[in-house]
Amino acid sequence: MHDKHLYEYAVIRIVPQVEREEFFNVGVVVYCKRPRFIGMKFQLDSNKLAAFCPELDVEQVEKNLNAFKAICAGDTNGGPIAKLEVAERFRWLTATRSSVIQTSKTHPGFSEDLEQTLEQLFADLVL
Repeated sequence: MHDKHLYEYAVIRIVPQVEREEFFNVGVVVYCKRPRFIGMKFQLDSNKLAAFCPELDVEQVEKNLNAFKAICAGDTNGGPIAKLEVAERFRWLTATRSSVIQTSKTHPGFSEDLEQTLEQLFADLVL
């Protein structure tokens, strides 16, 4: 039997008009301290975005989400934040912000397979 890992996750949200506080879920980010795991998955529905807020620059939002993904992966394209330790990157990604891309509060869980958990959370909370 595999050990279960305590993990944290947050839902990635698009908030087209920050002042209205309306949002929809576009992704998830999962972090686990012990195996130093961090993973992110997102899917942007440009038709939904356009219907929700036609003046929103969908290309820019996608670029920003890809920057989030680069930071998550520790990719050099993610800039100096991508060079931080895994926990620091997760905390930066999930910090409270007042911008078009926001995350939910973090939530805990237990998992034997973190990649599978990322996929399941994505399916349950985004798709």
